[in-house]
Amino acid sequence: MKVVLLAGGFGSRISEESQFKPKPMIEIGGMPILWHIMKEYAYYGHNEFIICAGYKQEYIKEWFSNYFLYNSDVSFDFREGKNKMTVNHSHLEPWKVTVVDTGYNTMTGGRIKRIQEYVGNEAFLMTYGDGVCDVDMNKLVEFHRSHGKIATLTAVKQAQDKGVLDISENNSVRSFREKSSVDGAPINAGYMVLEPAIFNMIEGDETIFEKGPLTKLASEGQLMSYIHEGFWQCMDNVREKAMLEKLLADGTAPWKKWERAVPNFNR
Repeated sequence: MKVVLLAGGFGSRISEESQFKPKPMIEIGGMPILWHIMKEYAYYGHNEFIICAGYKQEYIKEWFSNYFLYNSDVSFDFREGKNKMTVNHSHLEPWKVTVVDTGYNTMTGGRIKRIQEYVGNEAFLMTYGDGVCDVDMNKLVEFHRSHGKIATLTAVKQAQDKGVLDISENNSVRSFREKSSVDGAPINAGYMVLEPAIFNMIEGDETIFEKGPLTKLASEGQLMSYIHEGFWQCMDNVREKAMLEKLLADGTAPWKKWERAVPNFNR
């Protein structure tokens, strides 16, 4: 399944770094949080990514354009007045990455609508580019296929101001309310599975995915929740960034299931 990543927002709540780069490109452990999310999916065999870029989208394109060079052993031969480069070994993931400029001010729903041609007529995975987790993607997909509804989102219980969900006994989402008061109810953690019918529910660039299509799906009984009792954490501010970096430095990051050394941080 293709993986759609929303990476076009401004990241105003972590403006210390997002004024220079898109929020999903802010690094934890020396690599962008977007890369960490992609590694989560790749661990379960999902290696085709469609990135919905917008704000400073050129930064994302440049980063991936240099990714091959930065992760390869290369020889530069300047003899005979030439510049000959030879790639000896590369250390790359088997990824296909499509970066799409979905507009500077486009809302979340509009960004998803704009990448329809790259998804095609098939179900796809989707999440936000600022939160990591240890969700078992295969079990998430299996759950989605078992109920036959249009959409599945991952729900976690944390006392935060996110999209709050009212969930029935059979995991059907009965209502969806965005940016409510802190009440400890299950919240929308992203990590969704969506059927292509979702594109028909998005009108255009002004559509806010959480306040439009998700709300309508919930009212029609077409939105299901995959309850995740493990780790999930978004990176909305400097404090949360530092917390994620500490988990990496301590070797206790729950989302990191792949092997890779991380830098040591002064704490």
